[in-house]
Amino acid sequence: MNEVTETRYIAAPPDAVRDAMADVEAFVESAGFDDVAVDGETIRVANQVGLAEIELELVAVEREGADVAHEQRDGIFEEMWTTYTVEPRAGGDEAEVTAHTEFALDVPLVGDVLDATVIKRQRRKELNAQLDWLEAEA
Repeated sequence: MNEVTETRYIAAPPDAVRDAMADVEAFVESAGFDDVAVDGETIRVANQVGLAEIELELVAVEREGADVAHEQRDGIFEEMWTTYTVEPRAGGDEAEVTAHTEFALDVPLVGDVLDATVIKRQRRKELNAQLDWLEAEA
């Protein structure tokens, strides 16, 4: 499995951060995807990454220890999920937010290594954009 993790301290109470994340469409859109559609627990995203367009269907799930979690239901990955955790800091006046994605590609090893590097770079950019948005919203 490949992993990407980004952590940010946000100067807002954890509940304010969680409230911002509850606006699923705005939260997912903040990652900078080219297209986002939310229908209940189903989230569809599309993004141009290099020469390829990646389309994923995600579903909101419960994951132990996560405040928000999405798993791929359909897409290019053998498996993929992202979790977001919000922990109180500074006596509850600020929040530590950790976004963590794990993914496995269903391609030969050399392609996996090269493609994983591009995907990690893109995912890091997306997660940081979401953290920027949470910082501004909360």
